[in-house]
Formats: sequence, C-alpha cells, structure tokens
Amino acid sequence: MAEMTKYTEDNIRSLDWKEHIRMRPGMYIGKLGDGSSADDGIYILIKEVLDNSIDEFVMGAGKTIDISIQAETVTVRDYGRGIPLGKVVDVVSKMNTGGKYDSKAFKKSVGLNGVGTKAVNALSTYFKVESSRDGKSASAEFEKGELTGTSNEDSTSKRKGTKVTFVPDNSIFKNYKFRNEYVIKMLKNYVYLNPGLTIIFNGEKYFSENGLKDLLSERIAETDLLYPIVHLKGNDIEVALTHSRTQYSEEYHSFVNGQNTTQGGTHLTAFREAVVKTVREFYGKNYDASDIRKSIVAAISIKVMEPVFESQTKTKLGSTDMGGELPTVRTYINDFLKRKLDNFLHKNTDVAESIQRKIMQAERERKELSGIRKLAKDRAKKASLHNKKLRDCRIHFGDAKNERNLETTIFITEGDSASGSITKSRDVNTQAVFSLKGKPLNCYGLTKKIVYENEEFNLLQAALNIEESLEDLRYNNIVIATDADVDGMHIRLLLITFFLQFFPEVIKEGHLFILQTPLFRVRNKKETIYCYSEQERVDAIEKLKPKPEITRFKGLGEISPDEFQFFIGEDIRLDPVMLDENMSIEELLSFYMGKNTPTRQEFIIDNLKVELDLIEKKEI
Repeated sequence: MAEMTKYTEDNIRSLDWKEHIRMRPGMYIGKLGDGSSADDGIYILIKEVLDNSIDEFVMGAGKTIDISIQAETVTVRDYGRGIPLGKVVDVVSKMNTGGKYDSKAFKKSVGLNGVGTKAVNALSTYFKVESSRDGKSASAEFEKGELTGTSNEDSTSKRKGTKVTFVPDNSIFKNYKFRNEYVIKMLKNYVYLNPGLTIIFNGEKYFSENGLKDLLSERIAETDLLYPIVHLKGNDIEVALTHSRTQYSEEYHSFVNGQNTTQGGTHLTAFREAVVKTVREFYGKNYDASDIRKSIVAAISIKVMEPVFESQTKTKLGSTDMGGELPTVRTYINDFLKRKLDNFLHKNTDVAESIQRKIMQAERERKELSGIRKLAKDRAKKASLHNKKLRDCRIHFGDAKNERNLETTIFITEGDSASGSITKSRDVNTQAVFSLKGKPLNCYGLTKKIVYENEEFNLLQAALNIEESLEDLRYNNIVIATDADVDGMHIRLLLITFFLQFFPEVIKEGHLFILQTPLFRVRNKKETIYCYSEQERVDAIEKLKPKPEITRFKGLGEISPDEFQFFIGEDIRLDPVMLDENMSIEELLSFYMGKNTPTRQEFIIDNLKVELDLIEKKEI
C-alpha cells in the first residue's frame, strides 16, 4: 500500500491578490494566447483599462481617449474626472475596491467587480497609473503587481483625467505581438456604441455619428444590402438590421453596457425571437423562423443595471432582468421591436415588400433542400457515431462558464498520418481534430445545396454546428493544418473559399486560422530547436555549432506525436485569416478561385510561404 501523503498546516497557503491572478490568469482574462486571436489576453488587458475610460465618457466626463501602442508598451489616457488622488494605489491593487460599487456613480457600468485594472497590474512587468484632478496629480508604479514607487504633485498644469501605461508580462503571454487590426476593431466598436466619443489610436482618429448603423455599414457592402439598414433607438436599447443579398447564414453583433458579447446570451436570444414574432404578426403569416432570419445581418446593444455575465471576460450575458423597475430582458426587447419595427414596416412598404420576398425565397429554397438536408443530417449523425471524421474534445465554445472555453480548437487536417499525429498529441479537453479525405471541392460560385450534397462539407458544417448561425459554434478557433507545399496551399485556398462562400462571418469574427508548423529541426545532444523559417534555421545552426543534425520536415505526417505536442500546445503559432476591408467577399473569391491563375500563383509564392526549392523546381 502506498504511503499516505502528509497533510498538515504547512500544506495550507494563502495567496495574495496578485499571486492568485498570476497563478490562475484564465479566471480573470480568459485565455492567454500570443496576440494572434482577437480574444487573446493582451487585448483583454487593453479592454479592461479602456472600459474605465468609457465609463467616464458615459457619465459625461471626457469626450476623447488617446491610445498608443509602441512595441510592447500600451498607454491609455482619458480626460474624465480622474481617480480620487488618495485612492490611486488602492483602485489598481486592492481587490473589491472601486467606484463602480456605488451605483449612483456608475449606474450602468461595463463591469462591477473591481477586478479589471488589478488583473492588468498583476499581469504586467511594468504598470503605471497617473491621475490629475483639481489642479493636483498623483501616480503609482508597479512591477508584476508589486508597488515600486509613488509620487504626488501639489500643483500641475495637466488636464484632468487618468493615464495608464503597462507592458504585458512576456513570461505569461509568450512570444506575444499586438495586431493593430484587432485593436482597431475593438476601438471601432467602442465608438459605434458611444456616438460622440473620439478615440485616437497611434494618431488615427475614430468617431461615429450613427452608432450601430455605422457598424453594419462597415460589415456589409452597400451592393449586398437587400434594403437600407433599419436603425431603431430607444431608452437603453439600440438595434440595426438588414438582410444580405448573398449571405446564407445569420450574422449578429451583440453588446451589453458597451461590452461586445461575442457569445450572445439572453439578450441575443430574445432579439432573435422578437424579430420572428414581430415579422409573423406584421404579415399575419406563421413563417418558419429560419426563413425569416436567413441572411439577416443585425446588431443589438442594451444597457442593464448590474449585468450578470457567464464568465469573467463578459462574452455572454446571463442576466434575465433589465434591473430597477424595468421588465425582463426578453419582455423589454420584444415590446421594443413589436412597437418600433412594426411601425417602421408600416411606414416603409418598400422595405416590407423586400423582406417578404426574401422570406418567400428562403422558404422555397428550404423546401427544395428539405430532402437533401435530412439525408445530410442523417449521414453526419452516422459519421459522428462511428467517429470516422471527427475526434471531438470535451469542452466546447458554448460552455461560457468554463474558463477554458476560449481555448477550444478544431484542427482541419489532410491525410491519416497528420490527423493521427495531432490526435495523439492534442489536449483532449479543448482540441478536436477533423480529418479531410483528399482535396475539398472548389465551391466558388456554387449554391448552398452543395454543402449538403458534398460529404466533406456536410460533415464539416455539422462538426462546427454553424448551419444557420454562429451562435452555436462549437469551437472558438478553427485551424487549417496542412502541409507547407503546393498541395497543402491549394487545400488552404479551397477551405478558405468554402468559408468565404457560405460562412463569411466565421472569418469576420476572427475564428479561422492557419497552423504554422516548423520547416526544420536543428539539434545536438543537449538541445533541440524547431525553426519556422530559413532565417531561424541559420540562427539555430549558429547557436548549436559545431555541426548539429538538421532535419527538413516535408509534411505534417513526418512529425511524430511526441514532437507535435510542442507545436499545438502553449507555443502554438497561428496566423489569422483576415478579410481585406478594401475588397468585397465577391472580389476575394474571384481573386482566390477565379480565372486569374498567374496572379494567384504569384500570391501563393509571396504570401503562403511555398519554399524556394519548390519554385526552382517549377512545381508551381
């Protein structure tokens, strides 16, 4: 019998606030990441600081926020009221301390738990907060949450407000890099939700006059609008909606108290229900809900008293009540749409006619596809039961209460050897594997019918659970894992085309990535270095001289499961697939899969890292 481990007073340990945050950062900011995804921790740190500045604007204090990101250093400066000078240290280093506990000061704040800036402080190698008010100023500096210095000025000419500077800890956020695209999208959402607010980021100005209408105007091309965007506003609620001419699935952008609830929640569920109910009552017909919402592109923002979210990162609303004397979230949204949208449709008969034609078209298409869809779903269910294509994980994106739900990833692989290696080395809790059989079909210009008729696409759609909308997406990260050769690049293009053609919101919302795997292994008896480029190989040889062993990986199948665990674990390298704001989806599809072969070949060579030896051999 094994000897029992001793359990005494020495085993009991109390962590202070910063130790607990640094030991369990996921509890406070979700996943860590390296900046390749919009919900990686370094962006949550920016958001936590920005939220305080936004709250100042909401309370009528300060109309401009200056933000600077230079290398690893972030600076956020607002011109609000400024932190009370005697509490500058406390509000960024003492848990359960902050003005948001006083509901008179912050009635509809983004967050009420007082954790945000404390987490930023604890997770930064350098953190400084400065406050100016009443002609005086005070500041405090920290390292990993430890106070290193304070200063006070009895007289200052600085404008009132708060300035926070921080450098994320690279021992926690490994190999991180800020991507301006993600920061800019976050800032645009802030100005859409707060008309009149100006945010200046690295010298560029962001401002919105029309709120959520501006958001949708940027998300959908004017030529793709079935009818002009419907923009409705009320007390504590704002809605914008339209239908796309070409998009198949539903697309939603939801917000609560200025927070982008990327996983929806009670307010989004209520909104989707209310749209269906209002439309049915307006036309006096019991249209199928999926026909009404097909191709809808919409945004909703509500303000709730003391909202309850299902996770610390506030990505899913759990509240059922609006707060105070107001009704439930569901009743409030339903009453608003019943009144405002119904009135709009009565006054704008051309829009009402366009919507009805769209619904009837969706109804015809659904009935035409009904038999195919049933067979497709049966095939998907059978394949799932026999585990032929999908090796699933235990946690899914929809599990908002699980702190690891943002880590959920599905790898789309080619061939049995690559999928087998990833399957054996993956984290079974958060990583799933979907195995392709051969090259996917080129679906450019084809209709949604092909998704149900083509086995690969049908099973992939079922695995992701995105047939109608992203609301039930099962994995936060969809990762294309193919060889870095001509065939692998072609498969990438075919899969990107699939998403652009039928599920562009997967890309718009930052869920699609390319897995970067090493091209070389350089090692000696003491150390192994994996290299992702020719330059890294040269540097590794220099470091490990004399004469290290060099291996060139020609495909994922050549990488053993023991090695794969290093490439899909903490040090995973992902390249996000992003849409070019200057090109429409149709233009992108035409570029990738249209009749422009020489141009596309040049693009593959320049941008998708096909190696020089392949080019020299004229394999492209």
